[in-house]
Amino acid sequence: MIPVLFVFAYLIAVIYIGVFAFRRKVGDHPAEDYFLANRSLGQVVFLLSLFGTNMTAFAILGSSGHAFANGIVTYGLMASSSALIVPLSLFLLGTRVWALGKRFGFITPVQMFRDRWECGHIGTVITVVQAALLVPYIIIGVMGGGTALFAISGGRVPFWLGGAVVALVVMIYVFFGGMRGTAWVNSFQTTLFLVFGAVALIVIGVGMGGFGNAIAELQASSGTAALLTRERVSPLFFISYTFIPLSSINFPHMIIFCLTAQRMQHFKKTVILYPLCMLAIWLPAVFLGVTANRATEVPAIQAKLEARQMLVTQGPQLNPAQRNELRAKSAGDDILLRLLDFYAPLWLAGLLGAGIMAAVMASDSQILALSTMFSEDIFAFYEGKERFGEKAQVLTGRIFVIGLTIIAYTIALRFPQPIFDLAVQYAFSGYSALMPLLVAALFWKRSTKWGALAVTLWTAASVIAVAVFQSVVATPQVVWAVGGVEVLARTPAGTAIFGLMPVVPMVLISALLMVVVSWLTRKPTDATLNRYFAS
Repeated sequence: MIPVLFVFAYLIAVIYIGVFAFRRKVGDHPAEDYFLANRSLGQVVFLLSLFGTNMTAFAILGSSGHAFANGIVTYGLMASSSALIVPLSLFLLGTRVWALGKRFGFITPVQMFRDRWECGHIGTVITVVQAALLVPYIIIGVMGGGTALFAISGGRVPFWLGGAVVALVVMIYVFFGGMRGTAWVNSFQTTLFLVFGAVALIVIGVGMGGFGNAIAELQASSGTAALLTRERVSPLFFISYTFIPLSSINFPHMIIFCLTAQRMQHFKKTVILYPLCMLAIWLPAVFLGVTANRATEVPAIQAKLEARQMLVTQGPQLNPAQRNELRAKSAGDDILLRLLDFYAPLWLAGLLGAGIMAAVMASDSQILALSTMFSEDIFAFYEGKERFGEKAQVLTGRIFVIGLTIIAYTIALRFPQPIFDLAVQYAFSGYSALMPLLVAALFWKRSTKWGALAVTLWTAASVIAVAVFQSVVATPQVVWAVGGVEVLARTPAGTAIFGLMPVVPMVLISALLMVVVSWLTRKPTDATLNRYFAS
């Protein structure tokens, strides 16, 4: 339990940061202070918090678990394209969102959409869909916390208790600290997992006898050599993953974080340093996930490898429940923690475990974003702020934090899934499909509220369709083929449409709907367009 004590010390520290931020209220507008930290974040806090909020359990536990099963190609799938697309989207879209927010006082993206397209209830539809798509990301944080504490404690802290502890801690400092507390905690967390990630790489490498030997052994074995190539991921799937980073700037918490910058100049260094931060996080996580296949002396990892082999050799003869059980046993979400537990001294494993926990807990900004959306886009829009006042609006947002955390925790316990797959198939794919909303609102004068509604409804329908399809169709299975070409298939990674991930047709059809429906419907008034596009 020694490593667990280090983790609990870290949890107490982040609670203190949140409560301290609560005492540092500034300005005369409680809502803007709670939800946007009074638009006053400095350069360092803005960079670290913006990066940290995007590096959740998905980037640490999910990426290493995916690399454990699929190899070094995981880095190419996510980190390479993200390192280009995310900074570019911050530069092209984030800066314009910041400028409009500063000019018109927007706190949420839907406030901008309502004003830009002169829509009311359509904005509510967008809010509901965005909120629903963000819930899987919050669930990831709860699952990551439960997985981390279970592994760090050697099973003494059960999954349900670990998830509850993390959910409670996040709820406390978001409840009290709001955006300021969340930004400070994210900055602290980002610093921790950047430093401890490098230390973990060195410690585990030494414990394994050197990464050179580990890689050579993987290369020499016919069963593991493919992990050092992209053989386990088809070229079409690889191309599909270039659409996934489009989701980043569309996440409400990312847009809201863009509105917190004190100056436009803060985006410059962020755009430059963001890819370097990604390299520092993703490379160690993926590399350790791959080399874990060589760590057969670790009992927990050996059990995962045996379960994976049984799934390959006996999978076709097993029923769906048995296959799911083997997949759960072979899942690698806790790989980094298993390596630390075996190769690092207890005190160091505790410190490094606290660093991993820092990344796992980055779901705080998603919870705050949903609270902000509810209080601004629902409560305030439907005259709650006018009737009950701004302090009641903030209180409503805090109550929503509690309710949302409880819902996410309940879902995480009842429907556990691999972290990487959960994020990619639902949250990332859905927000990528919403990309035409932001682009059209910012740059296309002819776009209309009906085009925005069409994109939103299509995104919701397609995500639901994928979820239903994957719940009723067993894997692997070709569902529809024409002339020997697989049109629709159920794969271990999810769903394939002409060999592509669903995110590709989702994004392309969303863009088409925005263009076609907008041309067929009336554009906003000239007065509104002049406010947004006049030189």
